[in-house]
Amino acid sequence: MAAADLSQIVKAYDIRGVVPDQWDEDLAELFGAAFVQVTGATAVVVGHDMRPSSPGLSGAFAKGAALQGADVTLIGLCSTDQLYYASGKMDLPGAMFTASHNPARYNGIKLCRAGAAPIGQDTGLADIRALVEEWSRTGTAPGPAAAMGGVTKPDTLQDYAHHLLSLVDLEEMRPLKVVVDAGNGMGGLTVPAVFRHLPVTLVPMYFELDGTFPNHEANPLDPANIIDLQARVRAEGADLGLAFDGDADRCFVVDERGEGVPPSAITALVARRELAKRPGGTVIHNLITSWAVPEVVRENGGTPVRTRVGHSFIKEEMARTGAIFGGEHSAHYYFRDFWNADTGMLAALHVLAARGSQPRPLSELVAEYDRYAASGEINSQVEDQAGRTEAVRAAFAGREGVTTDDLDGLTVATPDWWFNLRASNTEPLLRLNVEARDAATMAALRDEVLRLVRTR
Repeated sequence: MAAADLSQIVKAYDIRGVVPDQWDEDLAELFGAAFVQVTGATAVVVGHDMRPSSPGLSGAFAKGAALQGADVTLIGLCSTDQLYYASGKMDLPGAMFTASHNPARYNGIKLCRAGAAPIGQDTGLADIRALVEEWSRTGTAPGPAAAMGGVTKPDTLQDYAHHLLSLVDLEEMRPLKVVVDAGNGMGGLTVPAVFRHLPVTLVPMYFELDGTFPNHEANPLDPANIIDLQARVRAEGADLGLAFDGDADRCFVVDERGEGVPPSAITALVARRELAKRPGGTVIHNLITSWAVPEVVRENGGTPVRTRVGHSFIKEEMARTGAIFGGEHSAHYYFRDFWNADTGMLAALHVLAARGSQPRPLSELVAEYDRYAASGEINSQVEDQAGRTEAVRAAFAGREGVTTDDLDGLTVATPDWWFNLRASNTEPLLRLNVEARDAATMAALRDEVLRLVRTR
């Protein structure tokens, strides 16, 4: 494996690429060795999803770690948040083998330090990459430790389920009918373990673990992938629907009408519940969540903190501020009670508890959190990302009431609307998000920015 190939698979906060074209088990073993060397770990925990390549890759990583003298705890098939649970509970660095919502030919590694603390480019991932590049370029492997680490294989699923259930007050929850689309991903394992303790009539969809994703991509962020769920919710007369991505760390919500609930509304709903438990707490939100999120946080006595997009940035800010909760537009939800890590399952439990503790349908319950007209994320293929961004900046410069900031890409705002334009880290794309006080203003602003972005 040529060292140059690593630039294609080592991303901002994980490792991800096509197997075996871009990486394979030999390279996974080197990543295991480098992970131990960089973290100084004497023990690690390793889990994997249901992709066909995951058992082999995770086993090779475990071998590389054990050869460096680290004891390895293999928890086998699990969701990413189950891996974070194990890392937090056991206080061990962890590695989760998954490519999340990517197609079947992809696989990757999400790494964390002990206590599920994030590892990104600036917190160890660049050092891991450098070691693997050196070893792969020279064709050498690190020498083994004097004593090889041992391997254990505990079952953590039930402990994970009980921990999550302990974090939400479910005492007043009335019976609900819930449709869940696991997308043939790891939700097919974790949802039954958690939901069997709830007063829920579960209607399962695509719970068979199948990393070839025979029904649809395990990416609920794409509206095409929740069409089946929406139809089933309406057909069943269900109270709500839930969709999990491939590694089940993200959860998307559909109301009783089959309409998608924006992740920003879920962020606001959960923030309100967490602030009721911890008055005056800090809540993190990234810069492309709705204006409604900081408004709800302030209305409930909390302090909102705005940050960049991306889980490692959110987790770092959670730790820095002592925040009780954090949410992103992409349906990642972070909890202080869960080692500042993201867990879609815990967010789902909050939604079920909120709906089940009062008589209103979910659509009415979340209406107070869905206050503005939003475009959703719109991608444009652009070779000159910096040039197009500056053209947009220039077009809005000097307009009355306009402010700009560069926290993450370009954000332009007035009292009546805002938009953010961000370059992809991995593709020639510009990502646009627009929000306004009414739909007409949002549509006009969206179209104006897209004309500027897509002008050749």
